Amino acid sequence: MREFNTSGQNITDEHYTLPRPALVDKGGELVKCKRYFTIWAPRQTGKSTYFLLLADGLRKEGYEVAHINFESYKNAPISSFLERLVWKMNKFWKTDIQETNISNIFNQIEKITDKKLVLIIDEVEGINKEYFGDFLHAIRNAYHSRTSHALKSVILVGVSNIVGVVQDNASPFNIADNLDVPFFTNEETYELLGQHETETGQLFDTQVKDKIIEITANQPGLVNGFARKLVEDYADKKVIEYEDYLVVEDWYINVAIDKNVANIVNKATKHRRFVERLLFTEDKIPFRIDRPAIKMLHTNGLIRRDKDGFIEFWVPLYQKKLFYTFYPYANGESTRISVTMIGYHYLTETGRIDFDKLIDKYKNHIRERSFRPYREKDENGKFKSIREAAMMYSFETFISIFLQDIEGKSYREAFVSMGNCDLIINVKGIEYLIETKKFYSLKRFKEGKTQLAYYCSRRNIDEGVYIVFIENYLDIEDVKEAKAIIDGVTIHTYLIRYDEETDFGKGIEVDDF
Repeated sequence: MREFNTSGQNITDEHYTLPRPALVDKGGELVKCKRYFTIWAPRQTGKSTYFLLLADGLRKEGYEVAHINFESYKNAPISSFLERLVWKMNKFWKTDIQETNISNIFNQIEKITDKKLVLIIDEVEGINKEYFGDFLHAIRNAYHSRTSHALKSVILVGVSNIVGVVQDNASPFNIADNLDVPFFTNEETYELLGQHETETGQLFDTQVKDKIIEITANQPGLVNGFARKLVEDYADKKVIEYEDYLVVEDWYINVAIDKNVANIVNKATKHRRFVERLLFTEDKIPFRIDRPAIKMLHTNGLIRRDKDGFIEFWVPLYQKKLFYTFYPYANGESTRISVTMIGYHYLTETGRIDFDKLIDKYKNHIRERSFRPYREKDENGKFKSIREAAMMYSFETFISIFLQDIEGKSYREAFVSMGNCDLIINVKGIEYLIETKKFYSLKRFKEGKTQLAYYCSRRNIDEGVYIVFIENYLDIEDVKEAKAIIDGVTIHTYLIRYDEETDFGKGIEVDDF
């Protein structure tokens, strides 16, 4: 029986696999046109599986394809590099190339005229920089005479955008010759999950399929990861249900040690204040790949360019993971809140939450404690986190203590717009959607309420809570606390007022991108 693959390339006899024929054909056409090109994408996007499918297709067309991985050669001497290069080429191509030097090896290749050869170099950025340039120049020379010898195509594969790297070193690799390997489409994710359903008889509830699509943004590695965990943990269930999905999502965020998620967290931590701007503010930041932070976070799969040219989060799971990664767990505020929290005091006789009373308690807590405990400092006493993060984390802490006391549940929405933190809470079977955000303008304030009502309707939730943090000095006529019915949804609006210096303290606020 096949299984969902979460490590390395797919083996079609062992793993559920999407053939992606249109994409394979696209790569095949580039090879047939004797193009030398690049493939790049973040890890876990299916590159390895793709070029192995491409290689199989090319072999059927009479090509001999050598695939070589140089992941761990950054510090390797040139002798080790050449030994592996020649050994792999001879193995795949059935040639007798002698191990000499880079130029001579390619001279030997160019003397071969009775074959159609393709060379795929995986993890190309792992090659030692001392001889990487020489390697690319040898490929360039082969490119110029490719019609008269056997090496018809060279494909360089990497996890960073290698187009710029090779442009600096060897001219044939221009940006027009980069092949995109996109995430799955919704239909492809359904097809992959459907392979398991057909082969085992175990079904995924439609809502589970949609949630996997939503949380992973169809990133192939994560799609397989969620599916594998679900079928392993619920092997005896005929139908995997929504509650099962929520357990696995929680596991991914709070328990699992996943190397790809850990890599995202590691990269984001290096640019924490910038990432927090993306998480907690509505700033529209232009996507400019020359900025070091943007380049790093993009090539590692955290952010991408939206349709308007601004930065957006790429994969919702990573966005949610980072919210909790930066959470100031050791500030002691949870204990302070819990000793005075009597949860049932904030429920009505019918079991619904009395938000007026509950938010009044939260306001009192902020008046007494301010937002300072929710801002972490570095070893020099400077704040590591931004003000907006402290606001969101303060409310998250407060509402989590309330829910613990009444045995309620909560989970974050997968898709949240920039600057919004959306939380669905479930108390006694009744769900509410809470949105917290900072006040930026009257226009955005009004749009936020309408958007919250839309999100509630989409989730069949009839009550939404709109928490807006606003500075004390602002007194705007149309920005008031109120209850309103918008498209059949009850929206409670609450203003949490603050003073910039008193409630946050002084700290150097520096952008690092």
